Amino acid sequence: MKRFSLPLFLLAALFLGSGCLRKKEPTGFRIAVIPKGTTHEFWEAVHAGAEKAERELRAAGIDVEVQWRGPLKEDDRDFQIQVVETFATTGVDGIVLAPLDDTALVPPVEMAMKSGIPVVIIDSGLNTEDYVSFVATDNYKGGQMAGKHMAQLLNGTGTVVLFRYQEGSASTSKREQGFLDAIKEYEEIEVLTDKEYGGATVDIARQKAENMLKRPEIAAMGGVFCPNETTTVAMTSALAEAGLAGGKVKVIGFDTGRQSIVDLEDGDLHALVVQNPLAMGELGVANVVANILGKPVEKRIDTGVVLITKENMAKHSELVNPPIDKYLD
Repeated sequence: MKRFSLPLFLLAALFLGSGCLRKKEPTGFRIAVIPKGTTHEFWEAVHAGAEKAERELRAAGIDVEVQWRGPLKEDDRDFQIQVVETFATTGVDGIVLAPLDDTALVPPVEMAMKSGIPVVIIDSGLNTEDYVSFVATDNYKGGQMAGKHMAQLLNGTGTVVLFRYQEGSASTSKREQGFLDAIKEYEEIEVLTDKEYGGATVDIARQKAENMLKRPEIAAMGGVFCPNETTTVAMTSALAEAGLAGGKVKVIGFDTGRQSIVDLEDGDLHALVVQNPLAMGELGVANVVANILGKPVEKRIDTGVVLITKENMAKHSELVNPPIDKYLD
Protein backbone atom coordinates (compact mmCIF):
# COMPACT_ATOMS: atom_id res chain seq x y z
CA MET A 1 0.00 0.00 0.00
CA LYS A 2 1.44 3.37 -0.98
CA ARG A 3 0.31 6.88 -0.22
CA PHE A 4 0.37 9.18 -3.28
CA SER A 5 2.76 12.10 -2.96
CA LEU A 6 3.71 13.21 -6.48
CA PRO A 7 1.86 16.37 -7.62
CA LEU A 8 -0.31 15.78 -10.66
CA PHE A 9 1.49 18.35 -12.80
CA LEU A 10 4.74 16.41 -12.27
CA LEU A 11 2.97 13.19 -13.17
CA ALA A 12 1.76 14.86 -16.36
CA ALA A 13 5.33 15.91 -17.11
CA LEU A 14 6.35 12.27 -16.83
CA PHE A 15 3.62 11.35 -19.30
CA LEU A 16 4.92 13.87 -21.81
CA GLY A 17 8.45 12.57 -21.47
CA SER A 18 7.40 8.99 -21.85
CA GLY A 19 7.29 8.43 -25.58
CA CYS A 20 5.84 5.02 -24.70
CA LEU A 21 2.21 4.70 -25.63
CA ARG A 22 0.00 1.68 -25.04
CA LYS A 23 -2.77 2.40 -27.52
CA LYS A 24 -2.48 5.54 -29.60
CA GLU A 25 -1.00 9.00 -29.80
CA PRO A 26 -2.39 11.29 -27.04
CA THR A 27 -4.73 13.25 -29.32
CA GLY A 28 -7.72 12.75 -27.03
CA PHE A 29 -8.61 10.29 -24.32
CA ARG A 30 -12.18 9.73 -23.19
CA ILE A 31 -12.25 8.62 -19.56
CA ALA A 32 -15.52 7.39 -18.04
CA VAL A 33 -15.83 8.12 -14.33
CA ILE A 34 -18.60 6.09 -12.71
CA PRO A 35 -19.50 6.87 -9.07
CA LYS A 36 -21.72 4.84 -6.75
CA GLY A 37 -24.30 7.62 -6.89
CA THR A 38 -24.70 11.19 -8.04
CA THR A 39 -26.69 12.85 -5.25
CA HIS A 40 -24.41 12.84 -2.20
CA GLU A 41 -21.89 15.61 -1.60
CA PHE A 42 -19.09 13.05 -1.38
CA TRP A 43 -19.56 12.21 -5.05
CA GLU A 44 -19.63 15.88 -5.99
CA ALA A 45 -16.11 16.10 -4.55
CA VAL A 46 -15.02 13.00 -6.47
CA HIS A 47 -16.43 14.59 -9.64
CA ALA A 48 -14.54 17.80 -8.89
CA GLY A 49 -11.32 15.81 -8.50
CA ALA A 50 -11.83 14.13 -11.86
CA GLU A 51 -12.40 17.51 -13.49
CA LYS A 52 -9.28 18.84 -11.77
CA ALA A 53 -7.26 16.01 -13.30
CA GLU A 54 -8.73 16.79 -16.72
CA ARG A 55 -7.67 20.45 -16.43
CA GLU A 56 -4.18 19.65 -15.19
CA LEU A 57 -3.55 17.07 -17.89
CA ARG A 58 -4.82 19.38 -20.62
CA ALA A 59 -2.58 22.14 -19.30
CA ALA A 60 0.30 19.68 -19.68
CA GLY A 61 -0.64 18.97 -23.29
CA ILE A 62 -2.61 15.74 -22.83
CA ASP A 63 -6.13 16.00 -24.23
CA VAL A 64 -8.46 14.27 -21.75
CA GLU A 65 -12.25 14.34 -21.61
CA VAL A 66 -13.96 13.12 -18.44
CA GLN A 67 -17.41 11.59 -18.95
CA TRP A 68 -19.27 11.45 -15.63
CA ARG A 69 -22.19 9.06 -15.29
CA GLY A 70 -23.59 6.97 -12.47
CA PRO A 71 -26.73 5.88 -10.65
CA LEU A 72 -28.90 8.45 -8.95
CA LYS A 73 -29.04 6.39 -5.74
CA GLU A 74 -26.40 4.17 -4.22
CA ASP A 75 -28.50 1.03 -4.38
CA ASP A 76 -28.97 0.73 -8.14
CA ARG A 77 -26.46 -2.02 -8.91
CA ASP A 78 -28.14 -3.00 -12.17
CA PHE A 79 -27.86 0.52 -13.54
CA GLN A 80 -24.18 0.79 -12.58
CA ILE A 81 -23.45 -2.56 -14.22
CA GLN A 82 -25.22 -1.33 -17.35
CA VAL A 83 -23.17 1.87 -17.36
CA VAL A 84 -19.88 -0.03 -17.10
CA GLU A 85 -20.91 -2.44 -19.87
CA THR A 86 -22.06 0.41 -22.11
CA PHE A 87 -18.80 2.34 -21.73
CA ALA A 88 -16.81 -0.86 -22.26
CA THR A 89 -18.52 -1.46 -25.62
CA THR A 90 -18.65 2.13 -26.90
CA GLY A 91 -14.92 2.68 -27.03
CA VAL A 92 -13.88 4.87 -24.13
CA ASP A 93 -10.14 4.80 -23.47
CA GLY A 94 -10.38 4.12 -19.75
CA ILE A 95 -12.80 3.69 -16.85
CA VAL A 96 -12.64 4.94 -13.27
CA LEU A 97 -15.18 3.08 -11.13
CA ALA A 98 -16.44 3.22 -7.54
CA PRO A 99 -18.20 -0.17 -7.41
CA LEU A 100 -21.53 -0.37 -5.63
CA ASP A 101 -21.11 -4.07 -5.00
CA ASP A 102 -17.80 -5.86 -4.48
CA THR A 103 -19.03 -8.97 -6.30
CA ALA A 104 -21.69 -7.91 -8.81
CA LEU A 105 -19.34 -5.46 -10.55
CA VAL A 106 -16.58 -8.03 -11.09
CA PRO A 107 -17.83 -9.44 -14.44
CA PRO A 108 -18.26 -6.05 -16.20
CA VAL A 109 -14.87 -4.84 -14.93
CA GLU A 110 -13.16 -8.02 -16.13
CA MET A 111 -14.97 -7.67 -19.46
CA ALA A 112 -13.64 -4.12 -19.87
CA MET A 113 -10.09 -5.18 -19.01
CA LYS A 114 -10.24 -8.07 -21.50
CA SER A 115 -11.44 -5.59 -24.14
CA GLY A 116 -8.28 -3.52 -23.61
CA ILE A 117 -9.97 -0.79 -21.60
CA PRO A 118 -8.03 -0.16 -18.36
CA VAL A 119 -10.09 0.18 -15.19
CA VAL A 120 -9.04 2.03 -12.04
CA ILE A 121 -11.11 1.25 -8.95
CA ILE A 122 -11.72 4.05 -6.45
CA ASP A 123 -13.36 4.33 -3.02
CA SER A 124 -14.58 0.75 -2.56
CA GLY A 125 -12.87 -2.58 -3.22
CA LEU A 126 -13.71 -5.32 -5.69
CA ASN A 127 -13.36 -9.11 -5.36
CA THR A 128 -10.84 -9.39 -8.18
CA GLU A 129 -7.29 -8.28 -8.90
CA ASP A 130 -8.10 -7.67 -12.57
CA TYR A 131 -7.83 -3.90 -12.55
CA VAL A 132 -5.04 -1.37 -13.01
CA SER A 133 -5.02 0.35 -9.62
CA PHE A 134 -7.09 0.80 -6.48
CA VAL A 135 -7.25 4.37 -5.14
CA ALA A 136 -9.03 4.66 -1.82
CA THR A 137 -9.06 5.32 1.89
CA ASP A 138 -7.81 2.70 4.32
CA ASN A 139 -11.40 2.16 5.41
CA TYR A 140 -10.59 -0.38 8.11
CA LYS A 141 -8.22 2.12 9.69
CA GLY A 142 -10.94 4.78 9.54
CA GLY A 143 -13.32 2.49 11.41
CA GLN A 144 -10.65 1.77 14.02
CA MET A 145 -10.12 5.50 14.53
CA ALA A 146 -13.85 5.91 15.13
CA GLY A 147 -13.91 3.05 17.64
CA LYS A 148 -10.95 4.32 19.62
CA HIS A 149 -12.33 7.85 19.73
CA MET A 150 -15.75 6.55 20.80
CA ALA A 151 -14.11 4.70 23.69
CA GLN A 152 -12.41 7.94 24.74
CA LEU A 153 -15.68 9.84 24.59
CA LEU A 154 -17.32 7.19 26.80
CA ASN A 155 -14.35 6.97 29.17
CA GLY A 156 -14.05 3.29 28.36
CA THR A 157 -17.48 2.21 29.57
CA GLY A 158 -21.07 2.20 28.31
CA THR A 159 -23.13 0.98 25.38
CA VAL A 160 -22.79 1.64 21.66
CA VAL A 161 -24.67 0.95 18.43
CA LEU A 162 -23.29 0.36 14.95
CA PHE A 163 -25.72 1.76 12.37
CA ARG A 164 -24.53 0.01 9.22
CA TYR A 165 -24.88 1.26 5.62
CA GLN A 166 -25.83 -1.56 3.21
CA GLU A 167 -24.69 -5.05 2.34
CA GLY A 168 -22.24 -5.51 -0.52
CA SER A 169 -20.46 -2.18 0.01
CA ALA A 170 -16.81 -3.11 0.62
CA SER A 171 -15.73 0.33 1.86
CA THR A 172 -18.36 0.67 4.57
CA SER A 173 -18.06 -2.98 5.56
CA LYS A 174 -14.40 -2.43 6.33
CA ARG A 175 -15.22 0.70 8.35
CA GLU A 176 -17.81 -1.21 10.32
CA GLN A 177 -15.41 -4.06 11.04
CA GLY A 178 -12.66 -1.66 12.05
CA PHE A 179 -15.01 0.01 14.51
CA LEU A 180 -16.14 -3.29 16.04
CA ASP A 181 -12.58 -4.59 16.34
CA ALA A 182 -11.46 -1.40 18.09
CA ILE A 183 -14.40 -1.51 20.51
CA LYS A 184 -13.57 -5.13 21.42
CA GLU A 185 -10.46 -3.82 23.15
CA TYR A 186 -12.66 -2.19 25.80
CA GLU A 187 -14.26 -4.84 27.97
CA GLU A 188 -16.66 -2.42 29.65
CA ILE A 189 -18.21 -1.21 26.39
CA GLU A 190 -21.13 -3.28 25.12
CA VAL A 191 -22.30 -3.28 21.50
CA LEU A 192 -26.10 -3.28 21.73
CA THR A 193 -26.62 -4.06 18.06
CA ASP A 194 -24.57 -4.23 14.87
CA LYS A 195 -27.32 -5.70 12.68
CA GLU A 196 -29.21 -2.56 11.58
CA TYR A 197 -28.71 -1.20 8.04
CA GLY A 198 -29.65 2.35 7.08
CA GLY A 199 -29.70 2.03 3.30
CA ALA A 200 -28.86 4.27 0.38
CA THR A 201 -30.89 7.41 1.11
CA VAL A 202 -31.23 9.76 4.05
CA ASP A 203 -35.02 9.37 4.11
CA ILE A 204 -34.87 5.59 4.37
CA ALA A 205 -32.05 5.68 6.89
CA ARG A 206 -33.85 8.23 9.04
CA GLN A 207 -36.99 6.09 9.21
CA LYS A 208 -34.91 3.13 10.29
CA ALA A 209 -33.08 5.25 12.86
CA GLU A 210 -36.38 6.51 14.28
CA ASN A 211 -37.63 2.94 14.57
CA MET A 212 -34.46 1.92 16.38
CA LEU A 213 -34.82 4.76 18.88
CA LYS A 214 -38.26 3.49 19.87
CA ARG A 215 -36.50 0.63 21.63
CA PRO A 216 -35.67 1.79 25.19
CA GLU A 217 -32.23 0.16 25.29
CA ILE A 218 -31.23 1.87 22.02
CA ALA A 219 -32.55 5.25 23.14
CA ALA A 220 -30.41 4.88 26.27
CA MET A 221 -27.20 4.08 24.33
CA GLY A 222 -24.03 5.96 25.06
CA GLY A 223 -22.84 6.30 21.49
CA VAL A 224 -23.43 5.38 17.84
CA PHE A 225 -21.14 5.01 14.85
CA CYS A 226 -22.47 5.77 11.37
CA PRO A 227 -20.15 4.65 8.52
CA ASN A 228 -21.23 6.97 5.70
CA GLU A 229 -22.92 10.28 4.88
CA THR A 230 -26.51 9.03 4.71
CA THR A 231 -26.44 7.12 7.99
CA THR A 232 -24.67 10.00 9.73
CA VAL A 233 -27.17 12.66 8.65
CA ALA A 234 -30.15 10.38 9.29
CA MET A 235 -29.13 9.26 12.77
CA THR A 236 -28.15 12.77 13.91
CA SER A 237 -31.51 14.08 12.73
CA ALA A 238 -33.44 11.25 14.41
CA LEU A 239 -31.59 11.82 17.69
CA ALA A 240 -32.42 15.53 17.57
CA GLU A 241 -36.09 14.75 16.97
CA ALA A 242 -36.05 12.37 19.94
CA GLY A 243 -34.44 14.97 22.19
CA LEU A 244 -31.19 13.00 22.42
CA ALA A 245 -28.86 15.38 20.59
CA GLY A 246 -26.38 17.86 21.99
CA GLY A 247 -24.20 15.35 23.80
CA LYS A 248 -26.73 12.95 25.31
CA VAL A 249 -25.61 10.36 22.77
CA LYS A 250 -22.10 10.48 21.34
CA VAL A 251 -22.23 10.35 17.56
CA ILE A 252 -19.30 9.63 15.27
CA GLY A 253 -19.98 9.78 11.54
CA PHE A 254 -18.10 9.33 8.28
CA ASP A 255 -17.52 11.86 5.48
CA THR A 256 -18.21 15.56 5.42
CA GLY A 257 -21.35 17.19 4.09
CA ARG A 258 -23.00 20.55 4.68
CA GLN A 259 -25.41 19.20 7.29
CA SER A 260 -22.79 17.15 9.10
CA ILE A 261 -20.48 20.16 9.39
CA VAL A 262 -23.33 22.18 10.93
CA ASP A 263 -24.06 19.30 13.31
CA LEU A 264 -20.39 19.09 14.27
CA GLU A 265 -20.24 22.82 14.98
CA ASP A 266 -23.45 22.62 17.03
CA GLY A 267 -22.23 19.70 19.12
CA ASP A 268 -24.79 17.18 17.84
CA LEU A 269 -21.95 15.29 16.14
CA HIS A 270 -18.82 14.56 18.13
CA ALA A 271 -16.45 13.54 15.32
CA LEU A 272 -16.28 12.78 11.63
CA VAL A 273 -13.88 10.36 10.00
CA VAL A 274 -13.00 12.18 6.80
CA GLN A 275 -11.63 10.91 3.49
CA ASN A 276 -10.20 12.83 0.54
CA PRO A 277 -12.73 12.33 -2.28
CA LEU A 278 -11.16 15.10 -4.36
CA ALA A 279 -7.91 13.11 -4.43
CA MET A 280 -9.77 9.91 -5.31
CA GLY A 281 -11.29 11.47 -8.42
CA GLU A 282 -8.07 13.21 -9.37
CA LEU A 283 -5.78 10.21 -8.93
CA GLY A 284 -8.30 7.83 -10.46
CA VAL A 285 -8.17 9.76 -13.74
CA ALA A 286 -4.40 10.33 -13.50
CA ASN A 287 -3.72 6.62 -13.00
CA VAL A 288 -5.89 5.41 -15.85
CA VAL A 289 -4.28 7.93 -18.23
CA ALA A 290 -0.83 6.87 -17.01
CA ASN A 291 -1.69 3.28 -17.84
CA ILE A 292 -2.92 4.24 -21.31
CA LEU A 293 0.41 5.96 -21.89
CA GLY A 294 2.33 2.87 -20.84
CA LYS A 295 3.56 4.24 -17.51
CA PRO A 296 3.64 2.00 -14.42
CA VAL A 297 1.17 2.83 -11.65
CA GLU A 298 0.93 1.63 -8.07
CA LYS A 299 -1.56 -1.20 -7.52
CA ARG A 300 -2.80 0.41 -4.28
CA ILE A 301 -2.78 4.12 -3.40
CA ASP A 302 -3.99 5.26 0.01
CA THR A 303 -5.59 8.72 -0.13
CA GLY A 304 -5.58 9.12 3.66
CA VAL A 305 -8.11 9.43 6.46
CA VAL A 306 -8.42 11.95 9.31
CA LEU A 307 -10.61 12.12 12.41
CA ILE A 308 -12.06 15.62 12.65
CA THR A 309 -13.63 17.23 15.69
CA LYS A 310 -14.99 20.68 16.37
CA GLU A 311 -11.65 21.58 17.90
CA ASN A 312 -9.44 20.63 14.94
CA MET A 313 -11.76 21.22 11.97
CA ALA A 314 -10.16 24.57 11.08
CA LYS A 315 -6.83 22.80 10.66
CA HIS A 316 -8.35 20.52 8.01
CA SER A 317 -10.43 23.11 6.16
CA GLU A 318 -9.79 21.69 2.65
CA LEU A 319 -11.04 18.27 3.73
CA VAL A 320 -14.01 19.73 5.60
CA ASN A 321 -14.96 21.98 2.68
CA PRO A 322 -13.34 20.65 -0.52
CA PRO A 323 -13.18 23.28 -3.31
CA ILE A 324 -15.93 21.69 -5.38
CA ASP A 325 -17.12 24.93 -7.00
CA LYS A 326 -13.62 25.61 -8.31
CA TYR A 327 -13.84 22.64 -10.65
CA LEU A 328 -17.56 22.11 -11.26
CA ASP A 329 -19.40 24.76 -13.26
